[in-house]
Amino acid sequence: MALLETARSEVDARIEAWAARLEGEVPGEAGAALAYALRSPGKRVRAALVLAAYHAVGGRAPGVIEVAAAVEVVHAYSLVHDDLPCMDDDHLRRGRPTTHVAFDVATATRAGWMMVPVAARVLVAGATELALPAAALAAMATELFQASGPEGMVGGQWLDLEAERRPVDLAGLVQLHRGKTGALIRAACALGGLAAGAPAPHVEALRRFGADIGLAFQVADDVLDVTGTSADLGKTAGKDAATDKSTYVKLLGIDGARAEADRLATSAVEHLVAAGVSVTALEALARYIVERDR
Repeated sequence: MALLETARSEVDARIEAWAARLEGEVPGEAGAALAYALRSPGKRVRAALVLAAYHAVGGRAPGVIEVAAAVEVVHAYSLVHDDLPCMDDDHLRRGRPTTHVAFDVATATRAGWMMVPVAARVLVAGATELALPAAALAAMATELFQASGPEGMVGGQWLDLEAERRPVDLAGLVQLHRGKTGALIRAACALGGLAAGAPAPHVEALRRFGADIGLAFQVADDVLDVTGTSADLGKTAGKDAATDKSTYVKLLGIDGARAEADRLATSAVEHLVAAGVSVTALEALARYIVERDR
């Protein structure tokens, strides 16, 4: 879809500029690993959600691309650490060797840590380009880093590790993935609203949209882990079954999981409609998220 193509090309260009800059600032293997991790290709769904949310509430300035890039930097950091041997121990990510395979575990771990302050620098650059007041930047930083920390993504990953090789019921799975996968997607949608200076009810509607579509994203991922191939996905397929993880497919079956993803996508859009927020681009992204094949 056009919005995803725009997000991918424009955000990739911003991230490449930051990768080249940081490769010169950070010496040795740490700088090389940091640039390698930043240059990881991707669908840029989270970036597209920032753009769609921004435009849905009237934002028009091109500087929002830098805000979208900050979200993608946080996402890239999470993947570097998620792939480590002490986590998911994966060797393939987005069609390339994972960072700890391309370098080593210690270097990849350090590169992941460094990407968090890099995301803060990118966010500040975006707020500056948009000429946002300090209060708006503070609200955006709080949104992004709470979502990526122990209250969100990191906390969800912790629950995911604790859940390995033991059954987790549906309520537990929802709690886990509202943090691990959903929190950053929720933040991406809210950041678009905050960057546009949207009123609080519209930002909250975007946040609720993001919470539901973030969960739908994970449900769809669980289906793809069963139905897709490693070549299609750009990562190792079938790992959930191999590690005996509780998934939506395991609890609901493939058809049940697909139905749940559809239900969540519908619920997400209803939050926007109820608040009077334009749904056109965000609804299209919601459908893409639940219907994608990779």
